[in-house]
Amino acid sequence: MKGMRTLTIVVGLGLLPLGRAADTSWARGVVYEDVNGNQLRDAGEPGLPGVLVSNQREVVKTDQAGRWQLPASEDCAFFVIKPTGWMTPVDAQQLPRFHYLHKPHGSPEVRFGGVPPTGPLPASIDFPLYRHPEPGRFQAVFFGDPQPRDQKEVDYIAHDVVEELIGTPAKFGVTLGDIMFDDLSLFENYNALIALIGIPWYNVIGNHDINYDAVDDRHSDETFERVYGPNYYSYAYGPVQFVVLDNVQWGGAKPAGTGKYTAGLGEDQLVFIENLLAHVPEDRLVLFMMHIPIMNMADRERLFRLIEPRPYTMSISGHTHWQAHFHLGEESGWRGAEPHHHMVNVTVCGSWWSGEPDELGIPHTTMGDGAPNGYSIITFDGQQAVVDFKASRRPADYQMNIQTPEVIPAAQAPETPVYVNVFGGSTRSTVDMRLDPDGDWIRLTKVLEEDPYFLELKRIEASGVALRGRELTSAKKSNHLWKGLLPANLAPGVHRIRVRSEDQYGRVFNGSRSIRIE
Repeated sequence: MKGMRTLTIVVGLGLLPLGRAADTSWARGVVYEDVNGNQLRDAGEPGLPGVLVSNQREVVKTDQAGRWQLPASEDCAFFVIKPTGWMTPVDAQQLPRFHYLHKPHGSPEVRFGGVPPTGPLPASIDFPLYRHPEPGRFQAVFFGDPQPRDQKEVDYIAHDVVEELIGTPAKFGVTLGDIMFDDLSLFENYNALIALIGIPWYNVIGNHDINYDAVDDRHSDETFERVYGPNYYSYAYGPVQFVVLDNVQWGGAKPAGTGKYTAGLGEDQLVFIENLLAHVPEDRLVLFMMHIPIMNMADRERLFRLIEPRPYTMSISGHTHWQAHFHLGEESGWRGAEPHHHMVNVTVCGSWWSGEPDELGIPHTTMGDGAPNGYSIITFDGQQAVVDFKASRRPADYQMNIQTPEVIPAAQAPETPVYVNVFGGSTRSTVDMRLDPDGDWIRLTKVLEEDPYFLELKRIEASGVALRGRELTSAKKSNHLWKGLLPANLAPGVHRIRVRSEDQYGRVFNGSRSIRIE
């Protein structure tokens, strides 16, 4: 595997981890500073002490010479957990290379190809690291569900999202699963495209990224592993610990490809998380990244028990094709002193690349909650994470949509609703509106309803107009919708509705819309 060289270094076995049989085989190696950048450990390149290495269950620290050792099985992954101030190699597609897959006999036969046979364990599995100064305040980009069906939709991603991100100041990016829409042969072209952004890119496995012809969950990620590496892992950047999880549990292939998946982590992954957190200081923000929202996981409370004592945790997912911020409490099984912030990320493909194409041929693909497709930019600063919603090909300050009739009879104004969809809004947001420069501010009420703007798009589709694109998904009740009534005694003529929204971080966003009173 690129980035690792086999050396004949033998170290003592040390203590046997609890629950491991005495005849367990062991993997050994060194984490070292690759001074000349050739991804080979040359004479004089020092081993690095105190670096975490894992086999996806146990987590150990390297000794003073940079040496590590871990139990091995016939199908496992070993990886270095990138520490703050260091970086692993990245390949030509900006994919971090931090792992060694041990599959002596290779993957079972799967349609999209798995890992070739790796043979016996190398005498030494060595991980190179490079010095990499990292600020305490930085940004990262988060994609939910790019999910292209074919090359045409990969091209949508290029023009709708990637081109505007080239040159971003973000330090790295993450795709939160459903990288593909079942056709895993597109991984290569997609990765080459994402590499144009020019930053390292990490990936989470989604339910559309698995091998549907696999007979069990254990072998459902063979193609993902071949392309991206372990299905769950961790790395640090600056003051933040990032933990990638696989919460898609595959029930196995069935006749006619009708296998099912559920949401959960499983025993080995929970043990890995527990062992990892034992090495992570409690004053460090830990961000858990997964595909299916944490609320849907059957074993979420086992994860909650592990992280509730920690004061700074957050989680983020994709999957639903609507955007939402949740602050989870007892109703979700969370018992921490403060609610747990879980964010369901906006999707790159919106509502699966549906809706009318624009002048570039790209569907508007509005999500079922009325929000546009796009991505998130999160600014990390110490123990705080501030999320920005970014609509594709829109200005950064496009943060809301205001919906009300274009023309309103004066007598009906006090009964006319104004809906404001604040894309990044949450239960901790406030939204106010006023009419014209001197009107009184009116506090709007947060509602859980279908967005009337999206319903209007669906009405147009149902009106018999010939569609050039796919039909939109069904409407979903929006988690970021506010409602109020126009004031009475509005004079006939053109009026401006001004809206201001203050988010959970204390930032204020503005929007406006004109209406006519007759």
